[in-house]
Amino acid sequence: MKKILLLLIFFVMVSACTPAQTPAVDDMKTVRLPVGYVPNVQFAPLYVALEKGYFKDEGIIMEIDYSMETDAVALLGANELQFAIASGEQVLMGRNQGLPVVYVSTWYGDYPVGIVSLKERNIRTLEDLKGKTVGIPGLYGASYIGFRALLSESGISESDVILMSIGYNQVEALIAKEVDAAVIYVPNEPVQLENQGYAVDLIQVSDSVNLVSNGLITNEQTLAEEPELVEAMVRALNKGILDTLNNPLDAYDICTKYVENLTAANEDAQREVLAVSLQFYASQPVGYASPEAWNDMLAILAEMNLADANLDVNQAYNYDYVTNKPK
Repeated sequence: MKKILLLLIFFVMVSACTPAQTPAVDDMKTVRLPVGYVPNVQFAPLYVALEKGYFKDEGIIMEIDYSMETDAVALLGANELQFAIASGEQVLMGRNQGLPVVYVSTWYGDYPVGIVSLKERNIRTLEDLKGKTVGIPGLYGASYIGFRALLSESGISESDVILMSIGYNQVEALIAKEVDAAVIYVPNEPVQLENQGYAVDLIQVSDSVNLVSNGLITNEQTLAEEPELVEAMVRALNKGILDTLNNPLDAYDICTKYVENLTAANEDAQREVLAVSLQFYASQPVGYASPEAWNDMLAILAEMNLADANLDVNQAYNYDYVTNKPK
């Protein structure tokens, strides 16, 4: 009898010390996540979360969708998607159109848009842009919103500059002197230019106005019917962000498995892209964007006639599953 009791105690202790098991395959949930851009080291937290099994541990089979033409917000609003990576203005414009989309966790703490120019152009301030040709991917999206926010803060009107839609060829257009300045993502094009030996001047949106940047968004139906899934997505993504911040060298090595030809690219430049991205991941409590940033974003959109100034901005975000938000 004594031996039986000892065996029972042993098995109880082993059971108590055994780590939680990954959910069975039949219990796993497949999530398609549009990210709105091509594979890039700027997505390091996603790759880290995938590689280290953070999504898998939460019972999620993650499928990253790089289709840039996908209208993720509209698909979310129709509940044809459950999640996407999108910026704050897309959420507010979507809700302005009656789409029940909700922002649940930040990706970049600060808005990563800026204006870059070659130093020889002597564009140090927004005032210096008057009469200059400014290249921009197009009159849409985060780049255009960020540009208009800078103009609004400085009192300059869009008619004071010459806007040229150039797609995502900002580096080439600047080097070829086709434009005087270009609207860019801070962690990307300025790094590429400097790595090619060009001295640059940079004007950042985040130095002038606080806006809501890229984050994880879902819809009201998913929040109501599958809150555990939303919590799991937020938790896995934020683990990936924190891990990337704490172990950037490991994060870069992981990126080489997910970004085709990364090892053949200029490694110094790509590591610098990641280093600058880290500053944006860490700029606010991971997962959180302030109510003031949402109010500022709505004000800019209202000024551009892209959203009703009376839109209930508090319905656009839900930080219930962000664990380190301010109290």
